[in-house]
Amino acid sequence: MKSSAVRWVRTLALLSLVASVAACGLPRPGPSKRELLASRTERGGSAFVVTVDERVARATSVIPALGFSQRFRSAGVVGSDEIRPGDVLGLTVWENVDNGLLAPTGANSTTLNEVQVDGDGYIFVPYAGRIRAAGNTPEALRRIITGKLDAQTPDPQVTVTRLAGDGATVAVMGGVGGQGVYPLERPTRTLSSMLAKAGGVVVEPEVAQITVTRGNQSGKVWLKDLYSNPEMDIALRPGDVILVEKDQRSFTAMGATGAQSRVPFATQNLSAIEALAQVGGLQTNFADPKGVFVLRDESPEIANAVLGRTDLVEPQRIAYVLDLTGPEGLFNARDFMIRDEDTVYVTEAPYVQWYKILNALTGTLNSANSISTAAGN
Repeated sequence: MKSSAVRWVRTLALLSLVASVAACGLPRPGPSKRELLASRTERGGSAFVVTVDERVARATSVIPALGFSQRFRSAGVVGSDEIRPGDVLGLTVWENVDNGLLAPTGANSTTLNEVQVDGDGYIFVPYAGRIRAAGNTPEALRRIITGKLDAQTPDPQVTVTRLAGDGATVAVMGGVGGQGVYPLERPTRTLSSMLAKAGGVVVEPEVAQITVTRGNQSGKVWLKDLYSNPEMDIALRPGDVILVEKDQRSFTAMGATGAQSRVPFATQNLSAIEALAQVGGLQTNFADPKGVFVLRDESPEIANAVLGRTDLVEPQRIAYVLDLTGPEGLFNARDFMIRDEDTVYVTEAPYVQWYKILNALTGTLNSANSISTAAGN
């Protein structure tokens, strides 16, 4: 009788433990596949759930392209060594007479040192007046001054040199061998040649981006596209700012993956298969290969194409589902492109929760048996 009573007590304890475990829940990385599917809009949820097939992979493979606008691409190459406000010039004037306009007695040349280009870009030359220097090269300014003096002294000869100031310059910063301010000279008048002058790009070429800011406008291009497409090798302008940086895009990996973290893109175009590979793939003992989700705020244009609708005008939350258990699913995952700020979530296999419950019960029952044994003694 006593042993029968003990068995009944243990049975009741087991049922109590099962009920307790079911009520409290067990640790897990997130919602199950069933829970995610149950949250679709058709069941009152806030997200559309879409199974990825060939059509969906093709419709969502739109990746924002980088490149310079027509304004950047149509700008012609500027002359080298333009004079700018703030430069200091040196002028020398030779006159072909004994008593010239500028030359002192007994001399036939006059040197004007440290002629400052004012904030408006002008200089003053005696007998020639106020002349615009900014925007001209020293050679162009020489011809202008010569023309101004020619009517007042026979056959004047003029030289113009820059004594101080960098003239036309471009700032290069970020991931280059040597950051700094570089003059626009004949060999460095295009983007690629200026990058070479600055020591080259030190960021991995696969993810290097080049941004050029000109006034209130900016353009961005991939480094690889810059060298493969000559049209993107734009002519530079004085005051341009060139920034070289690593691709800032990233996605978040969660669930039954090899790593749970925010992951930067390793390539210019990143597929779902490549994204999973970056985080160590699926956890063999826990992941459900039929429950790989990509969560995204999709643009209305692509959402309409994916859902076969025309009435959506706002971004939509879409959970794309990938099934990696067959060749077709693997090909679709290879063709499905990951975008910036996507969340890649891998659900646990259905048996995993049962496995956790059994482990919890086994451990608890062992503890209960130990207590019972101790009490019986």
